[in-house]
Amino acid sequence: ATIFGYYVRDPKAFGVVEFDNKGNVLSLEEKPDHPKSNYAIPGLYFYDNSVVDIAKNVKPSDRGELEITSVNEEYLKRKQLKVELLGRGMAWLDTGTHNGLLEASNYIEALQKRQGFFVACLEEIAYNNGWIDEDTVLKLAETLKKTEYGEYLVEIVNDEFK
Repeated sequence: ATIFGYYVRDPKAFGVVEFDNKGNVLSLEEKPDHPKSNYAIPGLYFYDNSVVDIAKNVKPSDRGELEITSVNEEYLKRKQLKVELLGRGMAWLDTGTHNGLLEASNYIEALQKRQGFFVACLEEIAYNNGWIDEDTVLKLAETLKKTEYGEYLVEIVNDEFK
């Protein structure tokens, strides 16, 4: 299994991953008072098929919830947990609090206004990867033609960004 680590100044508010120089996870901590690293776990995971059986055996936590951390801890016990670091130029936007959600919204708004590109436009991603064709994008844009998003979809097809 693979989890991701993102460097933060103050990791106390997050799940934290400790790892060696080969990317092997040594420990996982949830909101530690004394973090073993400055790498927060942003919540993106890749698992093999054994995750199905692992997940079936997860028991509710003290909060009464099924926790993804339990799955990661099982992979750690099996010495099958790696970490990939999200480096410079990557932005992880924590939306776990009201302030975090507002900050993320403002960041995306500023980015889209300044660059003129939509962040995570699924139609654009599909079109650029050849998963949908020009006609499909234009059909999708038609239903949204009176919106900024619909106009953006037309611009994608008209190659206005190249």
